[in-house]
Amino acid sequence: MSTIEMIEAAAERLKGHGRETPVLTSPFLDEIAGCRVLVKPECLQHTGSFKFRGAWSAISALSDEDRQRGVIAYSSGNHAQGVALAASKHGIASVIIMPSDAPQLKIDNTKALGGEVVLYDRATESREEIGEALATERGLTLIRPYDEPQVIAGQGTTGLEIAHQAATMGVTEADVLVCCGGGGLTSGIALALEKHAPGLRARPCEPEGFDDVKRSLATGQIQNNNAASGNICDAILTPQPGKITFPILHRLCGPGLSVTEEEALRAMAQAFLRLKIVLEPGGAVALASALFRNDDINGDAVIVVASGGNVDPEVFSRALEFLT
Repeated sequence: MSTIEMIEAAAERLKGHGRETPVLTSPFLDEIAGCRVLVKPECLQHTGSFKFRGAWSAISALSDEDRQRGVIAYSSGNHAQGVALAASKHGIASVIIMPSDAPQLKIDNTKALGGEVVLYDRATESREEIGEALATERGLTLIRPYDEPQVIAGQGTTGLEIAHQAATMGVTEADVLVCCGGGGLTSGIALALEKHAPGLRARPCEPEGFDDVKRSLATGQIQNNNAASGNICDAILTPQPGKITFPILHRLCGPGLSVTEEEALRAMAQAFLRLKIVLEPGGAVALASALFRNDDINGDAVIVVASGGNVDPEVFSRALEFLT
């Protein structure tokens, strides 16, 4: 299991390699939400998402012998890019298993960052089975996208930054909305806040129809999604919460929130117009929750983690149509 000590150690290893992302504000967003909105843009992190944090944490924690044999990961794109870059910076090989319907931008970027990409059909094939087989065949270390203690620790460094930044801005009690797939980022942030900012509460945000974490928290038992694809929020479409992440989410998080595809696109448009940042749909659901689910959020301020910005131009164009 991940611990706060692991998160703090991961933060030390990340120094000089990752970016401490800022907190952005806009009075226009405050007006829509009806409260103060503080946005932490992890789209400005290396590779365009928070995933670099977890990838660096996991690879830097390996023994020299294991690291030199190389690593393997499976991902729809953001974890893929994070692992590819972190591996390249360590001078080692990486193999990345990606769904064939992943955004072409993410596939191309992963290759450009040094990853060997293996495509699969997520409707008929299991990425976990492919990953385990290739890891065994080639002697690679598998770095899972969220159900991995060192990955969770790396993502938790986001929470350490939030705790410090919120205190600097005079915010000691607020919901922290986090775009959530398998729960690695949300659980890591929740662990960091538990020690360093106990007045801040993490809340997972998901697309409607793929709100397995929201339903799991409501029932106290892990729930599955009925489909593996079919939503523009590709970055956070996972079958269910992780076995490692869910106990943390259940213990520390507030109720989940879910938004429509249109609301995610509208949030992308507002982020571009008001904050001058580019978000992908899966990286915008937390902001969409702040803007369009304000009746479900208490307090004078809300903190939003804008988790990624790797969006194809065609999808981004759809979002910008909501500005006209």
